[in-house]
Amino acid sequence: MTSSAGSSRASVPRQKQRRSSRRSGSDSQALSALGDFQTLPLEIFQMVLNYLSVKDISMLSMVSKTISDRLIHYISTSSGSRRLLLQDFHRPEIPGRREGASILEHYRALGLLLKRCTLLLPTRDRLKYVHKVLSGVACFKLNGCASPLHCLGLQCYGVFLQILTAGWDELECHRVFNFLWDLSNLARKVQTVVSGKPGSARRLELRIRLYCRGVLLSPGSHRSDSAFWLTRILKPWPMVNQARLLYIIFGPVSSRDGHVVWQKMIEGPTDETSLKGLADAIKLLYGTEAREWTADDVISLVDELSVVPQEWLMENNARLLLLSGNSICFTFMASKAVNGRAVELARLMVFMALVCEKDLYCMDWAVKMMQKVCKVFSTPWERNNFLQCLENTFAHMLMDMLQAVLAGERDEEDSSFLNLFHLVNAQANFHKEILYMAMGSSSST
Repeated sequence: MTSSAGSSRASVPRQKQRRSSRRSGSDSQALSALGDFQTLPLEIFQMVLNYLSVKDISMLSMVSKTISDRLIHYISTSSGSRRLLLQDFHRPEIPGRREGASILEHYRALGLLLKRCTLLLPTRDRLKYVHKVLSGVACFKLNGCASPLHCLGLQCYGVFLQILTAGWDELECHRVFNFLWDLSNLARKVQTVVSGKPGSARRLELRIRLYCRGVLLSPGSHRSDSAFWLTRILKPWPMVNQARLLYIIFGPVSSRDGHVVWQKMIEGPTDETSLKGLADAIKLLYGTEAREWTADDVISLVDELSVVPQEWLMENNARLLLLSGNSICFTFMASKAVNGRAVELARLMVFMALVCEKDLYCMDWAVKMMQKVCKVFSTPWERNNFLQCLENTFAHMLMDMLQAVLAGERDEEDSSFLNLFHLVNAQANFHKEILYMAMGSSSST
């Protein structure tokens, strides 16, 4: 008994010795992982970091996990935050440099640094850490900046997230979106602007537009990434709300205060600049990158968009379809042909010819589109009925415009006479291309 008890007591120091040796071994391994930095106190190590660029610190983070852990600690310190979280988002840039280039490049490099430092953490923990680091930057929040139109904060946040999430799988990106959606309380804010009267919450519309375009749809993103984020923004809502939200994010805005101009498509013909953002978004959703959207979904969205907030002028519809590309344009027109809406289709075709004339597109494009649409009709009678509607529409529009000119309905730009001039030329050039096509095919036979 005595000897066994003695041997038991004797074993305790040996166990402690083994534990201490294991600890010292792990400590020595950690120190060896620091390389030449192991001789430096932590304070001196952090002082050295102040002399390195963000790109150099990012490279350093890949040396070992021990150094990476030290860098994570450094980023969280007040000195690290001051060094890395630049906040001169409103300061004029150096003359001769692209506006905002330097600070955008800084946050692109910072995104890569945090991506490398948090490489071994689960997605949820990475997001929590990144949020903790960035939470003190007011301009990264949806309502954080007092002068959002003159601020690069959301764009910097966008390029940061773009680099951070590059290469992440779809499930991880879903988590990122849900995290940001909840963090900014976007669901409630979007609900407010899509269900209320257009323009009743102008400041909130502007904030949502800037946040979505700057952070979630960061300029320079790959098309597949943009399609993913835009789908996440739109898909939770009914089609009518999707159209309203699409207009808020990509529709025309006032050059004076940046607010969405809701009456732009209703009051008169608009220009390509006002429609380009909407057209690019439609092309993105119609492309192969947006797997969750069918052709019918996109056509329904375009149809719904044309009545936001009220029915658009047909010329603006035609211009949007032209900017959206051949495939969408044909699919939209073919759906009207299939559904027997020959009068609407004929009117749209006339306005397409008018837009081609005004915006200097080749008129043979409009004629070839008409020829392609004619093949969709199942019977010769339906095709001939459409062609008759087309000629009637040309005649009626010419008479209406001529009547307006004769009645003396003129404004400062004399738009009534100008519209008549463009329509007469459009009709002449449209039929000229048809004659070329007909004579060319008859001579070849």
